Amino acid sequence: MTASVIKHLVPYYSQWESPSLVPAFITGTREASTDPLWQKSGAADPQEYAFWAPRMCGVACLRMALDFWGLPVPPSVSLVGELLEAGAYIRSGDEVKGLIYQPFAEFVAARWGLYARAARELPAQEVRAAIAQGRLVMVSVHKTIRTPDTAPPSRGGHLVLAVGAGDDGVLLHNPSGLPDLTQQFAPVSWTTLNRFYAGRGIVLGGLNEGVPHDPHDAGRDR
Repeated sequence: MTASVIKHLVPYYSQWESPSLVPAFITGTREASTDPLWQKSGAADPQEYAFWAPRMCGVACLRMALDFWGLPVPPSVSLVGELLEAGAYIRSGDEVKGLIYQPFAEFVAARWGLYARAARELPAQEVRAAIAQGRLVMVSVHKTIRTPDTAPPSRGGHLVLAVGAGDDGVLLHNPSGLPDLTQQFAPVSWTTLNRFYAGRGIVLGGLNEGVPHDPHDAGRDR
């Protein structure tokens, strides 16, 4: 990153309660139900936590944004319950459809009064512009962006939070990033981002900015 980068000092939240254990969780060498901090999530039991933790990237991004704007931050699985009621997640047995952008944006705006815009099309230059305006952007990338030197099999499917941007690239908070490498303020060049980025996301802004939505948005990620 060059000196021209804009960096918002956003607190970091993982989608698991123990960020240091993310490598073990994502490789399957440790079950999420053994997370020693699972109770902080608000889940009823370790199994409920283990079901939702791999699916809560969007929830983690929202919690980061709430903390950044000085708002109370609900526990992660408690937030999942609210998002289910709002239609931003749809669960059928062990299958979950979501995060669905439009009802998510409407929920965020109604619940906290934040600016929230669901965007089916969100070019990288608009991500940079939003950051310059003081906003944060949830962007849909392939989950392997945690190791940006790899070649992803596809684009999108995982939400990370863009918290900074400059001429060379973007700074990301990745809810499933690797400790001390790609969790917080991870620099990713615009060229690299393009390999992982699906070109859609959710723009979040502070209180009283208004609440525009795209009524045709049907994007979803987890």
